[in-house]
Amino acid sequence: MNHRVVVTGMGAITPIGNSVEEFFNNAMAGTCGVDFINSFDTEAFAVKIAAQVKDFDPKNYMDAKDARRMDRFSQFAVAAAKEAIEDSGIDLDKVNRDRFGVIVGSGIGGIDNIEKEAKTLFDKGPKRVNPLFIPMIITNMAAGNIAIKYGARGVCTNIVTACATGGHCIGEAFRSIKHGYSDIILAGGTESSITPLAVAGFSSLTALSTSKDPKRASIPFDKERDGFVIGEGAGVLVLEQYEHAVARGAKIYAEVVGYGATCDAYHITSPIPEGDGGAAAMTLAMEEAGITSKEISYINAHGTSTPPNDRTETAAIKTAMGEVAYNIPISSTKSMIGHLLGAAGAVEAIACIKAMEKSFIPATIGYQVPDEECDLDYVPNVGRKAKLNYTMSNSLGFGGHNVTLIFKDVEV
Repeated sequence: MNHRVVVTGMGAITPIGNSVEEFFNNAMAGTCGVDFINSFDTEAFAVKIAAQVKDFDPKNYMDAKDARRMDRFSQFAVAAAKEAIEDSGIDLDKVNRDRFGVIVGSGIGGIDNIEKEAKTLFDKGPKRVNPLFIPMIITNMAAGNIAIKYGARGVCTNIVTACATGGHCIGEAFRSIKHGYSDIILAGGTESSITPLAVAGFSSLTALSTSKDPKRASIPFDKERDGFVIGEGAGVLVLEQYEHAVARGAKIYAEVVGYGATCDAYHITSPIPEGDGGAAAMTLAMEEAGITSKEISYINAHGTSTPPNDRTETAAIKTAMGEVAYNIPISSTKSMIGHLLGAAGAVEAIACIKAMEKSFIPATIGYQVPDEECDLDYVPNVGRKAKLNYTMSNSLGFGGHNVTLIFKDVEV
């Protein structure tokens, strides 16, 4: 028996707000969260700009001792999970903990502590390395720390698929509940990789924007785009079996109805030029949802602001949607928050759900120069009011990973 799966709580830490409400209010206003890096000296770096989380104090979300035992990516995840749990109104004393799970991933994990402890090793020797170094950096500890905090004894895992991580985690949580293995899962992604080594690595790969203007750095689908802006943050959703949610009188934000996952099997970093893998993921998600492209009200694109991604994703949307592609509003919230890597799909899923709730499509800000190869409706610069029935979120990751999620409005 298949079960319906609904979203009953959400939490977010982002460059434009450390709560879901603050994040989406700023997204509706077209707020730019991109600015000059202040967490380390960028004098020797070609890249000067990132989308950093502001005013985050882990002690607002957890015990100070617990915070010291976590890398920043885990702190973000626990903070977002706290908001999601509180938002859901769930009474954990009445939950079957063996059917309560966590699937929260990180693309890179604790790279900040890797850098710090590597320096300690080289400068002071092996005995001075932090004894908690390993449990702080491994990517599964975001999920592990959340499960420990809330006593979730069901499935607890993390899926690591680079920039598709958040989408995969939500999709696999959806399937676990749909097929009867779980009642409730905290699902999403987290990342904190604005560090010298990560910025240097992505920069050497020529993946990052070298713009010196924060307003013209993350400019998805604009012809002058020159790379993505690295961001940080976390998004966590409470996914719940529909019957379970109704029985406890939960507020239901949206229903998860489709999940498509494919691989380009083409290149370690570049998407396949025709976008076949992305198109297949969208098609699979629509098939599972039982809908056609004509019923998609809005697409939150992966839209990284790299020349190949935006061109390829545009082609993929055209392949999957046919002529309807020109009638579907598409935007990239990465224009405001940069690319949150492993957290991107989760935060963008929240954007899709809030867009339905608020009947508002966030814009692709900073858009100035049209690209003839990117000729769809990218909702440039100014968001718009619209009744949304089905929203789609795309995520693409290094290694050729493609993920599409489809959410249905509760009133449909």
